[in-house]
Amino acid sequence: MQHDEVIWQVIRHNHCSFMTKIETGNFCRNPYNVTGICNRSSCPLANSRYATIRDHDGVFYLYMKTIERAHMPNKLWERVKLPRNYEKALEIIDKHLMYWPKFLIHKTKQRLTKMTQYRIRMRKLELKVREKIMTMPRKEKKREARREQKAEKAAILDKSIEKELLERLKRGVYGDIYNYPVKEYNKVLKMEGLQADAAEEEDEEEPEIEYVEGYDELEEEEDMEDFGGFEMDQSLKGDGFGGMDEDGEKMDAVDQTNVKRLRKGSGSGLGKFDSEDLNSKLKKKARVLVEVEHEDTGERREALQ
Repeated sequence: MQHDEVIWQVIRHNHCSFMTKIETGNFCRNPYNVTGICNRSSCPLANSRYATIRDHDGVFYLYMKTIERAHMPNKLWERVKLPRNYEKALEIIDKHLMYWPKFLIHKTKQRLTKMTQYRIRMRKLELKVREKIMTMPRKEKKREARREQKAEKAAILDKSIEKELLERLKRGVYGDIYNYPVKEYNKVLKMEGLQADAAEEEDEEEPEIEYVEGYDELEEEEDMEDFGGFEMDQSLKGDGFGGMDEDGEKMDAVDQTNVKRLRKGSGSGLGKFDSEDLNSKLKKKARVLVEVEHEDTGERREALQ
């Protein structure tokens, strides 16, 4: 019914639709080929007993073909699902191919090893982030650019027409009775309402908080301790320059103003004067009060020296 050698002679020397000839050799494009090489031992058509490994969406299956099912094409291949564990998959291959030729067992295990390795590489590549190159046809790009330009010009024209019509309506060119699209009318009303709301929000905004410097007046009345250890004389301590000299006489307005000017001055300015210089100036300007008593009249006269 089926003779493997006859089939091979026909395929090899006449015609095979799966054979591909290149410079390095002849290859087989049949998906059931276990090695991918076109030769007598690897041909799935010229061998009644054959085994291979195939991949279906990341799941490996062991495919087996026997001579007993050659008369049933729909049940020609028997497949067994292999686990993801490499060692367990090898055990299942040894179990199902126990009495098969050693060449098929070796090539099947070798194919399983290769497919396991490329599945591992595929997982690693999926985890990496790589750039995806996409082509953009020049004709489509130019067509889209032309359409954008036309749409932009049409939009500018529509806006200019709408603006001109609104200005004419406000000026009353068309009179009191006129018809215009309700959609555009509602749009204009909505825009005016938004502008009015924005103006109200600006008016209702809370005033900004400002911070200014304080204690401007108090800075002028600084303590005398800030003048670098400046000590006042006992005659000036009484009422805080109340206008009394050493003998209790009231100082005139000029002396009081001089003392106040010295007091209000900056620390660097007052630092030039020592306490002795200030006391000497005040003593020079102080007046002596002399009381003269007459026995006859008993009147007192004041003389200023």
